[in-house]
Amino acid sequence: MANLKELRSRITSVSSTMQITSAMKMVSAAKLSKAQDAITAMRPYSEKLTQLLQDLSATLDDESGSKYSEEREVNKVLIVAVSSNKGLAGAFNTNIIKKVKSRIQEEYQGKEVEVLTLGKKANDILKKTFTIYKNNNGIFDELTFENVSDVAEDLMKAFVDGKYDKIEVVYNQFKNAATQVVMTEQLLPIQTAVESDENKQLDYIFEPSKLEIVQELIPKSLKMQLFKALRDSFAAEHGARMTAMHKATDNAKELRDDLKLSYNKARQASITNEILEIVGGAEALNG
Repeated sequence: MANLKELRSRITSVSSTMQITSAMKMVSAAKLSKAQDAITAMRPYSEKLTQLLQDLSATLDDESGSKYSEEREVNKVLIVAVSSNKGLAGAFNTNIIKKVKSRIQEEYQGKEVEVLTLGKKANDILKKTFTIYKNNNGIFDELTFENVSDVAEDLMKAFVDGKYDKIEVVYNQFKNAATQVVMTEQLLPIQTAVESDENKQLDYIFEPSKLEIVQELIPKSLKMQLFKALRDSFAAEHGARMTAMHKATDNAKELRDDLKLSYNKARQASITNEILEIVGGAEALNG
């Protein structure tokens, strides 16, 4: 009977876990719907703005060129690691941490590298090994363009002041609920478009002037690029968590069914033993 009691306790525990993971899956699905709509609507504008900026930057001469596109010898690098504040999202955060480590240890070996962590999970692991420039866990509490702009302005100032020669962003790009792709994008210096016959045919009309427009456009574009990365990561996080909780629910259901089967077999064996004992006792009395 002790074995049966233990099995009943495990069945109850697994059933409770299954209810929790199922509820978390539904919550993530609801949040994913809004986050997916936001990033889907934002991508075309962000991509077109970035393309326009690269085309215009390629046509500026050195004297009027932007301070944000200055190419310097890369000695000091800042990596912006975008993770989440919560776990239970499968390999979502682990992939970001692995990517940042590989960039530092392979791509920038021998360079002076610091990390800006946006999200608690990356900060908790990376701070043990690498130098953390800053950590901003609260950015996802209210993910707005204004809040992201403050972070982008800090990065732009750090680059212009010469604190860093290169700044790049590592984040999870949202593909669908089951797929997230780890992306590494260079934020600063701005990468200009490769000159081609197609680019040469571009004919823009500038009002008031090309230089003024580019100088106004560049900060906005950089802010938008970072905002898009965070939006992507936010949607990818909920997709990863929904998928992880879906798998956890299925696993819990499978485990519960196995425990129920074991419980029924043990109960059947126990009843059979009791019947045999009763029959044996009756035969002893008759004998």
